[in-house]
Amino acid sequence: MAYHFENIKLEKGMYGRSGRTFAQTLEELDPSEHYRGTPLEGLDAFQRQLKRFDIKVKGAGSDRVEKFFHTTDSAVLFPEFVSRVVRQGLEEGCILPDITATVTHFDGMDYRSIASVPSEDKKRLLRVEEGAEIPQTTIQTQENLVRLHKRGRMLVASYEAIRFQRLDLFSVTLRQIGAYIGRMHLEDAVKVLQDGDGNGNAAEKLAVGTKPISGTKGTLSYGALLDFWSQFDPYTMNTLLVSSDMMLAMLKLAEFQNPLTGLNFQGTGVLSNPLGAKLLRTSAVPAGTIIGLDRSCALEQICGSEITVEYDKLIDRQLERAAITSISGFAKLFPEASKVLTV
Repeated sequence: MAYHFENIKLEKGMYGRSGRTFAQTLEELDPSEHYRGTPLEGLDAFQRQLKRFDIKVKGAGSDRVEKFFHTTDSAVLFPEFVSRVVRQGLEEGCILPDITATVTHFDGMDYRSIASVPSEDKKRLLRVEEGAEIPQTTIQTQENLVRLHKRGRMLVASYEAIRFQRLDLFSVTLRQIGAYIGRMHLEDAVKVLQDGDGNGNAAEKLAVGTKPISGTKGTLSYGALLDFWSQFDPYTMNTLLVSSDMMLAMLKLAEFQNPLTGLNFQGTGVLSNPLGAKLLRTSAVPAGTIIGLDRSCALEQICGSEITVEYDKLIDRQLERAAITSISGFAKLFPEASKVLTV
């Protein structure tokens, strides 16, 4: 049985279409819905092209890098392969989905978010008498723009240096590039959570030993954590971003050392938090710092572009130097939904 994907003409111009990725363009030319009930069901358009040229990218039997460059058509697939593996590295172990309320895709470098900052009176759900005016909640655009930042790495390698390397091994390096880009985006997110996005919405900064947080400065106690938790009303502190030293200090608290907590942590590596918040450790948080937030309404992620590679260099020059980049930014939604505790 002949399939349509075997006759598609691939060209590098498929990467340059405005508002369309290579995968989306390929999917338009070869829709996956046409393969329902066939042995190729479950594969997307790009994976079908890998099958067309018999390129195996995973496992001990994976092909060498040079397999992509056996024909002009198959060489066009290489930038998409690089992009997918880098994206996989970015997503593996990434905690951004655990701290962002929503993701907005935006074509540009300067973004203006919206905000609703009601007064204490307007937060109250008052009873509305018959004929009385219904209280209003005002949503308006932010005064200052949120700037997006390009993050990336330069892939430097000659074709001769890697042509005989297995794709499975080459993917390890690409995933590390993705993980590095992900860490840089996380650092941007943490900075916005602490200092705001330029619209006067920095997080409230609290300190142990200073009202309303009890305890002694320089020492983390369970009582201080409870005081911190109590500051979030009417929001819910359901996520804690902590530095490595604060994670260690929490593990040493008696309240974290009950048998169930220890059994779960030793068996799965996941710490059960008595406060009911998801505990996330990251080097992006400064030492001695804990960031609490309501992940459902604290932070917006703005994606200016997905993982992008310089396809011309990867196809025509067979690697040499190629930039792998991603554009992203972050905006605060509700300023009071995140707070910073310094120990």
